[in-house]
Amino acid sequence: MNAYTNLKYKFQAKTAEIGVIGLGYVGLPLCMEMAKGGFTVYGIDLDFRKVESLQSGQSYIQDVPNEEVAKAVESGRFIPTDDYHTVQRLDAISICVPTPLSENQDPDTSYIQSVVREIKKNLKRGALIILESTTYPGTTEELIQFELEAQGLKVGKDFFLCFSPERVDPGNPKFNTFNTPKVIGGTTEACIDLGVTLYSHVVKDVVPVSSPKVAEMSKLLENTFRSINIAFINEMAMMCDKMEIDIWEVIKAASTKPFGFMPFHPGPGIGGHCIPLDPMYLSWKAKEFRFYSKFIELAQSINDNMPEYVRYKASQVLNMYTKSIRNSKILILGMAYKPDVDDLRESPGLELYELLRESGAQVDYYDPHAVSFFDKVGDTVQSVNYDLSAFAEYDCMVLITNHRNFNSRELVELGVPIIDTRNAFADIQGDNIYKLGTGIRKQEVRIAVGV
Repeated sequence: MNAYTNLKYKFQAKTAEIGVIGLGYVGLPLCMEMAKGGFTVYGIDLDFRKVESLQSGQSYIQDVPNEEVAKAVESGRFIPTDDYHTVQRLDAISICVPTPLSENQDPDTSYIQSVVREIKKNLKRGALIILESTTYPGTTEELIQFELEAQGLKVGKDFFLCFSPERVDPGNPKFNTFNTPKVIGGTTEACIDLGVTLYSHVVKDVVPVSSPKVAEMSKLLENTFRSINIAFINEMAMMCDKMEIDIWEVIKAASTKPFGFMPFHPGPGIGGHCIPLDPMYLSWKAKEFRFYSKFIELAQSINDNMPEYVRYKASQVLNMYTKSIRNSKILILGMAYKPDVDDLRESPGLELYELLRESGAQVDYYDPHAVSFFDKVGDTVQSVNYDLSAFAEYDCMVLITNHRNFNSRELVELGVPIIDTRNAFADIQGDNIYKLGTGIRKQEVRIAVGV
């Protein structure tokens, strides 16, 4: 029995031992689905605090309940470890490590490279490797295939290789790892077949494509599409600010068209691991082919500058109350990058916090989910408690993240000026609400005449 036939039989019989390297927002949910699919899965992470937490049945990912982790560990289907020697026994390995940008906005693939070094030392011959970390087209071949083949191994014979982009959306109540279609591309036909066979037991729908490059590009297209459209609507919001037109009402009206329009919404910037980073991976790789994407660079510039625009909006509002940002007390409402999660990755609120501090403001934040973060000098910043009497003492509040458990009405009734970057106060009347993309001149006149 050759390696391909043997591995396919193990996947079908669910006797294969699977490994997931990187137990973050992507890796841990994948481990749970693999365990529920009937496989024994080893979760590998060098952060022993994570490993200890999981071994005791405690999850640190909001979308993965403690009970689910505890059940998987107790059944023996999920084995968390920080020992890379475990790779020696694995029939398949899914790599789910971070792929951030460097300070120069270039791809940082050091985590993938570190994993590959360990795999080279411990790889079981005939194993399937699946890269899930978002990256530029060509990464799977360049950083994994070529490295292993340099050791004398042959892809499609001695090891099998695929790329399957993660599509995790933290806090999404409808779509999760199991029911989000899984794109997968393999280096050879045997690789694709094995990847589809494995993941068919783990997720509801698998979408095979012809190569890892197609799969890599598909993820970048998804998020670059979103980045560009968000940048466009952010620019429209700034335009509407100037023209005293309510962008939110405009979007609502345009959305009544049953064809040819897809609504996007403005905001204080973009956050999360994907949209702020993925387009830059694509733009960086395109330059290797002497292709320069003006759309990507322009969209990135607009989105990156939205926290600065919100700071400017706050200065405008404070000026209406004869105050300046310097020495004003400002409360940021919500610091996570999206509602109802604790995920702070690339949150525009973090940038706004630093901008307001640099302008001389006294800045606090309240977030019931993300209870602390590290500022740019490494100090821990804690969320203040929910205290309406204390909130009433601030000179203004800036809503960055519209968590569902915010009581919008009682916040408005405090009378403190509120800069609303998410249209969270759409259904509430109040002259102290200043929405992004609506202008402020009419309210400025009312304040000036004391109405």
